[in-house]
Amino acid sequence: MAGRVALVTGAARGQGRAHAVRLAEEGAHILAVDVMADNDALGYALATEEDMRETERQVLATGQQFIARRADVRSQSDLDEAVAAGVSAFGYVDAVCANAGVSGRKAPTWELRDEDFAMVLDVNLLGARRTVKAVVPQMIAAGRGGSIVFINSTLGLKGSANLSAYTASKHGLLGLARSLTLELSPYNIRVNSVNPTAVGTDLLFNAATWRNVRPDLENPTLEDAKEAFAKLHQLPVPWIESVDVANAVLFLASDEARFITGVSLPVDAGALSL
Repeated sequence: MAGRVALVTGAARGQGRAHAVRLAEEGAHILAVDVMADNDALGYALATEEDMRETERQVLATGQQFIARRADVRSQSDLDEAVAAGVSAFGYVDAVCANAGVSGRKAPTWELRDEDFAMVLDVNLLGARRTVKAVVPQMIAAGRGGSIVFINSTLGLKGSANLSAYTASKHGLLGLARSLTLELSPYNIRVNSVNPTAVGTDLLFNAATWRNVRPDLENPTLEDAKEAFAKLHQLPVPWIESVDVANAVLFLASDEARFITGVSLPVDAGALSL
């Protein structure tokens, strides 16, 4: 990735930070965006400016350049301005990691409020589409080819009770990726997805998630949830780590995957083989 520029959304913590740092370790300069503000419709806190400063510290430690912008993927103007800042500083964008996403409230489909369902789609699916809309014209104009990697989920390939909005958004993201594969291949821009299982981030380590996977308990703990997550996998692990997903992102973004486009790469500890 030496000499490349990578845009990472949702980069302030968790998977986004791991993607940014891993790409930087292999030579990419990083344009990082994150909303860095809480969303009252979620049952957990989102990343902060302090989180983004830690991402910056880790990227700069690799010797690569770093630009951060506050941007809500629900806002096209936020993303347009962030991309413009990156292109102004670096000259171009080669790789995109559309990582920003939320899990939403856990409840049966018919109990979810319309606005809660719509919010998850707005972030996970339409946010990815807005990211593409902001950056692809710049990539085409630069004439350098490139790579787009969507962070999807095993739930983009199967269903899950009480997570219908999230599951629908990730299935939609797969369709978006497949269409973009056809649209962008003439420009030598590859489009792929990474489909991880449960990842050890703040989206997993919260009481709402624990209650969803252990509805039999009134106040489940992380240890209680760990047992439930372990049952999802063939390999003997309850979840994977962010770096495991980041390694797949790095591969798909790099020239080592130069003829790979239109694929969904599971990083799932065997979850989809059950």
